[in-house]
Amino acid sequence: MDLLVVGGGGREHAIIKKLRENPEVERIYALPGNGGIARDAECFPVKATDVAGLVNFVREHRVDYAVVTPDDPLVLGAVDALEAEGVPCFGPRAEAAVIEGSKVFAKRLMKKYGIPTAACEIFDDMDAALAYVRTAPLPTVVKADGLALGKGVLIAQTREEAEAAVRALMGDRIFGASGARVVVEEFLTGPEVSVLSFTDGKTVVPMVSSMDHKRAGDGDTGLNTGGMGTVAPNPYYTPAVAEECMRTIFRPTVEAMNAEGRTFRGCLYFGLMLTPAGPKVIEYNCRFGDPETQVVLPLLESDLLTVMRAVTEGRLDEVEVKFSDRSACCVVMASRGYPQKYEKGFPIEIPADAADRVYVAGAAEQDGRLVTAGGRVLGAVAVAPTLAGAVDGAYALVKRIRFENASYRNDIGARALAAGR
Repeated sequence: MDLLVVGGGGREHAIIKKLRENPEVERIYALPGNGGIARDAECFPVKATDVAGLVNFVREHRVDYAVVTPDDPLVLGAVDALEAEGVPCFGPRAEAAVIEGSKVFAKRLMKKYGIPTAACEIFDDMDAALAYVRTAPLPTVVKADGLALGKGVLIAQTREEAEAAVRALMGDRIFGASGARVVVEEFLTGPEVSVLSFTDGKTVVPMVSSMDHKRAGDGDTGLNTGGMGTVAPNPYYTPAVAEECMRTIFRPTVEAMNAEGRTFRGCLYFGLMLTPAGPKVIEYNCRFGDPETQVVLPLLESDLLTVMRAVTEGRLDEVEVKFSDRSACCVVMASRGYPQKYEKGFPIEIPADAADRVYVAGAAEQDGRLVTAGGRVLGAVAVAPTLAGAVDGAYALVKRIRFENASYRNDIGARALAAGR
């Protein structure tokens, strides 16, 4: 089989490495891919958001199956367009991807179907939003309605910060049209858990839970990022919590989407807060998380392509989805200065014997060498019988990888280890 993977980050690299395990796979195309992915797939400079370019590519190349992973092309209808060309896809159609593409849609869905989430108000008028946040309980959370590279959520501790957040999103449009509407919601407390799940619209199979580390600095300090590291499984996600989430959140969400005529097939990501009142949804994503994928897929013992095709064909209940009982840790190595300004073009040295455990995100090939080309450069991953062993293994690998201006957190997994004691 010849496969197409749309995207070009560490998440896509992890997916490609896992797909390669299937002996039926002959060739994998990555659009656009990156310098590191080019070691495992054939990369072509077609942007993930260039839906017409994706269609032209499959017309010119024999592609048997496509995996569309980033949020933007999913919301833009890449799956719809590729399927119209006769290429079966893993990923939701646009009508279902709206669950991530619009936070307003997601909040209204949860309210309509009684799915537990934070209380909220929705505004499309800045003056009305400003008036509301001047009296709303603190802290308060202000979210852009649309996609914002995972950074459209602002937590305000004071009235001034709340007003500034509204003005930034709705007035300054720091995330463009995504800030035309905002959701202002209550601030929830409790451990956060990420749960990716396979679903074909009928069956829901949660993957191993994980814990992300969003802040740039140790001790969860600094600016929000796309994610500086992850561990799996998340110790807060006990079997009892998992059962409650399946009953009150996972199945009801899939059934709600069916009831709305928006059947979801693909990877549905549940961002959860385990509050004193029980698990609640913080956010939905319509795709694999990044860098959660980098710790979840190494623990998948079943064949990924087999599972994906079962999702596409509506027969997920017919295949076994099995995960290891081991633990995994991913430490993201970034360019110093990320998520703000940073320099690029520094050579990257990855030990040959560890290449299978490195997922490349922001790198390019230059004169036959891999060089830094983004904020999050790569993820160093280790799997071990215990979480402590996985954390130690990931950091041991980090110390063997070199590039100038490398930056990373030193406490990935510390919270999870403390919780597990």
